Amino acid sequence: MSERYELPGEQGGPPGSGLTRQRKRTTLWAVSWLAGLALLTGSAALAPKGGPVPAKDAQGPLKNFAAPVDSSLALTTVTLTFDGGRASQLAAARTLRSQGLRGTFFVNSGFMGAKDYMTVEDLHALAADGNEIGGHTATLADLTALEPDEATRQVCNDRSNLTDWGFKVTSFSYPFAAKSPEAKAMVAGCGYNSARSQGDLRSRLGCADCAVSETVRPADPFSTRSTPEVGSAWTIADLQQSVMDAETTGGWLQLAFYDIDDSGSPRSVSPALFNDFVSWLVTRTDEGTTAIRTVHDVIGGGAKPAVPGPSAPPAPPGTNALRNPGLETAGKYGLPECWQVSSYGENSHVLSVMAPGRTGSIARRLDVTGYTSGDAKLLPVMDLGACAPSVIPGHSYTLRAWYSSTASTQFELYYRNKVGTWTYWTASPWFPASAAYRQAEWTAPPVPADAVGISFGLNLFSDGELATDDYEMYDTGAPAAP
Repeated sequence: MSERYELPGEQGGPPGSGLTRQRKRTTLWAVSWLAGLALLTGSAALAPKGGPVPAKDAQGPLKNFAAPVDSSLALTTVTLTFDGGRASQLAAARTLRSQGLRGTFFVNSGFMGAKDYMTVEDLHALAADGNEIGGHTATLADLTALEPDEATRQVCNDRSNLTDWGFKVTSFSYPFAAKSPEAKAMVAGCGYNSARSQGDLRSRLGCADCAVSETVRPADPFSTRSTPEVGSAWTIADLQQSVMDAETTGGWLQLAFYDIDDSGSPRSVSPALFNDFVSWLVTRTDEGTTAIRTVHDVIGGGAKPAVPGPSAPPAPPGTNALRNPGLETAGKYGLPECWQVSSYGENSHVLSVMAPGRTGSIARRLDVTGYTSGDAKLLPVMDLGACAPSVIPGHSYTLRAWYSSTASTQFELYYRNKVGTWTYWTASPWFPASAAYRQAEWTAPPVPADAVGISFGLNLFSDGELATDDYEMYDTGAPAAP
């Protein structure tokens, strides 16, 4: 049984993982005299790798490409931000380019190249157009729900990935708008200059009593305010009203977008509406009272060196590499701590608690119904090392789990590379249905050369019931040479 594992978007629950796709777009950008000033005064942090392209190759001037905002000016600054690195946002980028404008794109480096997400080449094309690339954690992590080391890896390693790809990364946005004093300190410690919150500026679809704009020199640069996420419930009148409200006081208005497509999903805005809004916004900039700037333009400051997150070393031989292997410790969302349910294809599945377990007080049972395709399974959370075991490339690992089931099952394996991208790897032979508990055991092939972590679980690929308990994973070392 093999599969293509797809990566979910930011839906308010645990993130997953994905496969890669390739797409390349080459563009050039112009440098006006204001742009030159910006490059000398701090906005050089936004330049693409290799420096700006000469103006003779450009397709048109960029508007309002300026140095960090002087708060003494009676001016409203609008920043168009985009979360998640979604491929649909390239439609918005084309609109911005056609109008000589730029935005800030907050991306999850571990998702780049996955289905429905941008590629690294796309990011370079955005930067070549003068857009800012910011961080959003490696794999869309709620920083307030993770232990400190894992949360720090999510922030620092994400910024390190983007830096390694050639970007000057100074701005961050909190996934799910989840922040805390500890998270803010963590983001600062990873080298960012600012971090965007969400939902704390006034709009018809959000906080009615909030301020209409942020100050251009925020009181807390690691909790800058923005509107709620702009989605299908927003009209162009809502967007215009947010801008006009901000213009009454001046200051800084951040608008946060996700998908730019015609899906009609709650988190999407149609390209036509976005185009109309940007065209209207240009009329405000032409009047000279409103400017469109990136987050970096507003906050300023140079790009600090990348800071690596804490390491998550592999378990030594003879030590079970899994946390909570007996599934006894409860976590969030009704799941065992450090474990998640994953699925693909068309089927319905429910995870429940069984008492007693094979050992201890409980086990977990997965029920699959309405099966048409794919599978479902319980496996260690696909993170950066807190729950998903770290591994040594070239080593083999023995996997064990006790199970009872009404249908055949098998181990499905995934691996993570150093960027944080999770990829389907391989599967074990089938294990037969069993009314009584029996142990499934399999030694996997040597870990791929680019793998730094793995996750695995017994699955159901038909209608049925599967109870599991007492998981094990042991390093058996590098296979002997033939």
